[in-house]
Order: sequence, then structure tokens, then C-alpha cells
Amino acid sequence: MAFPRVSAVIFLILLIGSLSLLCIGVFALYQTTETHQNNEEYVEGKIVAIGSKMDFELVTEAGQHLHFSCSNSCRAFMTHMQRHFYEQAMTYVFYVEGSKNHLIAVDVD
Repeated sequence: MAFPRVSAVIFLILLIGSLSLLCIGVFALYQTTETHQNNEEYVEGKIVAIGSKMDFELVTEAGQHLHFSCSNSCRAFMTHMQRHFYEQAMTYVFYVEGSKNHLIAVDVD
């Protein structure tokens, strides 16, 4: 009698595991297609200053200084940005260009 119960437990573990992997795969596929818009551009560099008005300055490897203002979605990344600032880590900024060449950061990674 123990063998059917063991096989049922093994079957349930495999079923739950495969359904979990399927859900994770679908979610990951959906998230990569939904994260960034077509009109967004990105730049990579190091954050050299973070201002009090949720703005920051990025220096690219070419030495270009770019000033960004944070959008509403970017504000959630402030602690992540501060960690990149203190560690002088390479940072990817996805942004849109506003009026008068004003750069608005949408996502910071």
C-alpha cells in the first residue's frame, strides 16, 4: 500500500514544479515585452551626483555629462540609484527626451 502513496507524492511534486516553471516562463516573457516603450532610448555610465529634486547626473564612458529628471516610475529606484552612486557601479538609464532636450529617466538599472 505504501507504493501508490509514494508515487502519488512524486507525481504531485513533479506537477507542481512543472506548473511553477511554466508560470515563471510566461511571466518573464510578458515582462520583457512590456517593460520599455518604442520611443525610449538608453545610455550607460556612472552616476556622479544625485540631487534633492529626484534628479541625477550620469557620466558616460566617453566623458559626456547627462542630467536626468526622474519620472514617477523612476522614483521607486532611488535606493538602487544611491547604491550605484556609492559603489560607482555601471548604470543603465532608459529615458525619453522631453521638451527642450530635457531627459526624463523612466527606468534605472
